[in-house]
Amino acid sequence: MTTPPTASAARPDGTRPRLGVFKFASCDGCQLTLLDCEDELPALAGEVEIAHFLEASSDIAPGPYDLALVEGSVSTPEHLERIRRIRAASRHLVTIGACATAGGVQALRNHADTTGFLAAVYARPDYIATLSTSTPIAAHVPVDFELRGCPIDRGQLLEVITAFLAGRTPGIPDHSVCFTCKQRGNVCVLVAHGTPCLGPVTHTGCGALCPTYGRGCYGCFGPAATTHLPALVPLLRRDGMSDEDIGDFLHSFNVTAFTAAEEKDLP
Repeated sequence: MTTPPTASAARPDGTRPRLGVFKFASCDGCQLTLLDCEDELPALAGEVEIAHFLEASSDIAPGPYDLALVEGSVSTPEHLERIRRIRAASRHLVTIGACATAGGVQALRNHADTTGFLAAVYARPDYIATLSTSTPIAAHVPVDFELRGCPIDRGQLLEVITAFLAGRTPGIPDHSVCFTCKQRGNVCVLVAHGTPCLGPVTHTGCGALCPTYGRGCYGCFGPAATTHLPALVPLLRRDGMSDEDIGDFLHSFNVTAFTAAEEKDLP
């Protein structure tokens, strides 16, 4: 279990580091992961000043912030202005979750007619201020670290908070889910059962949850550092998936991230 920051994270003037947690277009699941750290939160709250975290408290304080955690994608004009203000007020900015790091499932609209969606959902779409795309935070401001997942892993989140407040690099592994499957002694669902699985190209972090229970990986944590898509695609075709099926399989939780991986790795 990762331990929260110690008093060594204090500022030179002896005051506690200030933490801000911010939401953009998202489901709040990654913020809830922080609240789920029930055993660690009291110690964390004693070592840092939680200056802004609307999921936990309506009491908010303005910046500057030593560490800002940002959940959600940029999807409206207001988001563009707000993320720039948060970046300017933050010493370190870390994006958490698939929405913040890759646009999230809502980035499926990037390849569709947003105007048509608005007309289908809202009686008065002219009242809705939105962008035609859903984009990751890093597309608009510098980001110090991206924590993947849908939702993120609580252990990895605590490691990132601890690392940044203690002034070190987060120790987050960047290998694929396949590595974790081997550690757990799982039978490969792709090789042994012909079950479509994105484990070979997906960043670790979930503990190989789906393959452990006989399901293929859905790519919740986005592309691993080395994706090997050219080797995976023929196996997916072998198991009956068309190119359109493969595209849909890749473009779910991490639409923009896997699109970038395809452009890099596929002819």
